[in-house]
Amino acid sequence: MDNLSDALKKLTIPAADRTEGSLEGCLDCLLQALAQNNTETSEKIQGSGILQLFANLLTPQASCTAKVANIIAEVAKNEFMRIPCVDAGLISPLVQLLNSKDQEVLLQTGRALGNICYDSHEGRSAVDHAGGAQIVIDHLRSLCSRTDPANEKLLTVFCGMLMNYSNENDSLQAQLINMGVIPTLVKLLGIHCQNAALTEMCLVAFGNLAELESSKEQFASTNIAEELVKLFKKQIEHDKREMIFEVLAPLAENDAIKLQLVEAGLVECLLEIVQQKVDSNKEDDVAELKTASDLMVLLLLGDESMQKLFEGGKGSVFQRVLSWIPSNNHQLQLAGALAIANFARNDGNCIHMVDNGIVEKLMDLLDRHVEDGNVTVQHAALSALRNLAIPVVNKAKMLSAGVTETVLKFLKSEMPPVQFKLLGTLRMLIDAQEAAEQLGKNAKLVERLVEWCEAKEHAGVMGESNRLLSALIRHSKSKDVIKTIVQSGGIKHLVTMATSEHVIMQNEALVALALIAALELGPAEKDLTSAQLVQILHRLLADERSAPEIKYNSMVLICALMGSESLYKEVQDLAFLDVVSKLRSHENKSVAQQASLTEQRLTVES
Repeated sequence: MDNLSDALKKLTIPAADRTEGSLEGCLDCLLQALAQNNTETSEKIQGSGILQLFANLLTPQASCTAKVANIIAEVAKNEFMRIPCVDAGLISPLVQLLNSKDQEVLLQTGRALGNICYDSHEGRSAVDHAGGAQIVIDHLRSLCSRTDPANEKLLTVFCGMLMNYSNENDSLQAQLINMGVIPTLVKLLGIHCQNAALTEMCLVAFGNLAELESSKEQFASTNIAEELVKLFKKQIEHDKREMIFEVLAPLAENDAIKLQLVEAGLVECLLEIVQQKVDSNKEDDVAELKTASDLMVLLLLGDESMQKLFEGGKGSVFQRVLSWIPSNNHQLQLAGALAIANFARNDGNCIHMVDNGIVEKLMDLLDRHVEDGNVTVQHAALSALRNLAIPVVNKAKMLSAGVTETVLKFLKSEMPPVQFKLLGTLRMLIDAQEAAEQLGKNAKLVERLVEWCEAKEHAGVMGESNRLLSALIRHSKSKDVIKTIVQSGGIKHLVTMATSEHVIMQNEALVALALIAALELGPAEKDLTSAQLVQILHRLLADERSAPEIKYNSMVLICALMGSESLYKEVQDLAFLDVVSKLRSHENKSVAQQASLTEQRLTVES
C-alpha cells in the first residue's frame, strides 16, 4: 500500500517532469493493487484526484493508453466509481479510442465503457451523448467473420458493453435496434456458436432486446429461429438450455417467429425434453418440463403454427399432446388441456376433435380434479370445452356426452377463473331449447348464477352470469325457467344488465325481459317494478346514443308490459308517447315501424 501511495503521488507530478518508464511503473503498481483489493484501491484512487488526469493519458498515440483504460475498467467495477468516472470527463476520450486499430486498446476501452455503463444512468447517458454505441456496432459488423481467439474475446467484450449500455432501458434498446444490431448479433451467433462466452453474451443481449415489441419484426427477418434451435439441440446443461428458453419465450410471442420455430424443429426438441423429464422429481427437471410444455402451448397460439402442427388431426405432435391429458403429471395435464384449447380455434379442428373423443378425455380429466383439484387444470380443461362447443354441430354431441353434468360439478368452486370458464362453457352449450330448459329449471344453478351476478369485484364472472341467465330464458322460452329465475331473485339483475355499456348484453337482457313479460308477467311484476324497469326503458329510448336494436327492443318490451296494470300506470306517468312519437322518423326502418306500433298501443290504451 506504501507503493500505491507513492505511485499515486508520482502520477500527480506534471507530465513534463516524469519519464515514460516511471509512468508505466506507476500504472503497473495501480493494476497490481487493484488485483489485490479492488474496492480499497479504488477509494484511494478516487481520493487522490488522479481520475481527472487519466483523461489526458487516453490518447491513441500513447503507449500506456491500454493500461489506463484497464485501470478505469477495474475501478468501474465498483458502483461508487462510475459517476466519478463520468464527472472526470473520461467518456469522450474513451469513445474516441474506439476508433483505434490496436486490439488491446479496443479490448480495454470496451471493458471500461461497459463497466461504467453497468446499472448507471449517468454512464449510459454520457456514452449515448458521445456516440459510442454506433462505433461498437460497426466494429461488431466488420469483425464478425474472424474466428481467432483474440478477436472472439474482443467481440465478447463489445457485446457485453452494448448489453450494459442498454439493459432495462427501452429507449437505448430501441436505439440499438434502429442501428441494426439484431441481424449483426444473429450472424455472430451463427459464426461463433462454438465459443461459449460469446454465445452466452449474444443470448443475454437477445433476451434484453426480445422484450421490446419493435424488435420482433427485425428478429423475424433473420434466421434467429434456425440458429437458436441448432444451438438448443447441442446443449446438455440445464443452465445453458434455460438461457435459450429465456430468449425463445419472448420471441415466440410473434406469430411469424412461432412458425419459423416450428419449421426449424423446436417442437420435436420440446417433446423430447418432456419425455426425458416427465418422471423426474429433481427441481431442475421439473422446471424444465414446465418451461418446455409452456413454450409448446405458446407456439400453438399462432394460427399458422397451430394448423401446421394439427395436420388435420393426424399430426404426430397433436397425438403426443393428447397423450398428456390422461398423464398423472399436473403440469402435463395443464399443458395438454391448454394445447387442446389452442387447437380448438376454428370450426374444422373443433368438429374433428369432438368426433374423435377429445371431449371424453377432458371430462375424465375434470373428474379427477373435482375434489381439491388443481385450479389451473380445471380452468384449462373448461377453456378447451368452451372452445369445442362453439360450432353448432358440436353442441348436441357434447350435451349427449354429458358435458353439462361434468361442468356443473364445479358450481361450488370459489375460484373466479374457474367460475368464468364454467359459465362460458354452459352458455355455449345451451342454444338448444331442451338443454336451456333443463338447466334453467336447475334451482341450484340459478341460485348460484344470481349470487355471481353480484360479484362486482369480478366483472367477467358477473357479466357471464348475467348473460347465462338471459340465455336460459331466450333459448328455453319456458314458463318454468322464468318462475325459477323469479324465485331465485334474478329479475333485478336482468334489468340492471339492460343498462350495460355493451350493446350485445343490453340487447340480450331486453329480449329476455320481453319474454318474461309475454310469458309470466304476473309473478315477475313486483320485481320489475322495484328494479325500476320502466324508468330505465324511458332513459334508453330518450338517449340519442342508444343503438337502434336497443330502441327497438325497448319498445317491444313496453308493449309487453301493458299487460300489468301497475307497470302500465308507470308507463303513462312517464309520458312515453312523447319519446316514442319522435322515433317514428328514425333513420332505421325497423325502429320507425315499431315506434308507430308502440304509439298506437299507447294511444289506444290511454
